Amino acid sequence: MLEIKNITKTYKKSNVKAIDDITLNIEDGDIYGFIGPNGAGKSTTIKCVVGIHKADSGIIKFNGKTIEEDPIGYKKDLAYLPDNPELYEHLTGIQYIDFVCNIYGVKEEKNELIHKYATMFGIEDKLGDFISTYSHGMKQKVAIISALCHKPKLFVLDEPFVGLDPKASHDLKECIKELVQTGTMVFFSSHVLEVVEKFCNKVAIIKDGRIVEAGTIEEVKGDSSLEDKFLELFE
Repeated sequence: MLEIKNITKTYKKSNVKAIDDITLNIEDGDIYGFIGPNGAGKSTTIKCVVGIHKADSGIIKFNGKTIEEDPIGYKKDLAYLPDNPELYEHLTGIQYIDFVCNIYGVKEEKNELIHKYATMFGIEDKLGDFISTYSHGMKQKVAIISALCHKPKLFVLDEPFVGLDPKASHDLKECIKELVQTGTMVFFSSHVLEVVEKFCNKVAIIKDGRIVEAGTIEEVKGDSSLEDKFLELFE
């Protein structure tokens, strides 16, 4: 389980409280959507979860571990896909994926998994090229493959479908479904409410740094669509 309890984060330079008393529980097998307008606190929450930012207060536990007490144990089963992945551009695609696999100790299945996902995302013939020559979508695919190859137990994604073509978006959804069947938790932000409604089993809506609705898709949207519920909250 991922437990987020009462976390708050203020950016000191601007004195802006980005998130305020956020509490969420994400369980094995959940595909948990995280939605809200620009500047609501989605990315800040995600960056606190993966350890890029340190929350000012509150606690985050993943499988009973906190990042402060056991940073390696906390991160070893976690994968993070930002909306704009920054990769080592002096490496080729295959060198980067191989580097990530080595960090996470992927050995026996490494070549098989790289071949599987590179073929699926249609970039196998481009893996020998330098990342500096890749488009945004190509970089996104390399980052996705790197994340999938170590079979994370928690997959955190920030706007994962931005920059992906329709087939790649479909393939990523299928990979996520495959992971979830093994007990992986997925937590992702998105502006595409239709995808969240159809794809997720749970959702949280954040407004001005605070959670205003959270629960199963059915509980949150009620008798209306998720889009209608969202617009009702932000009128």
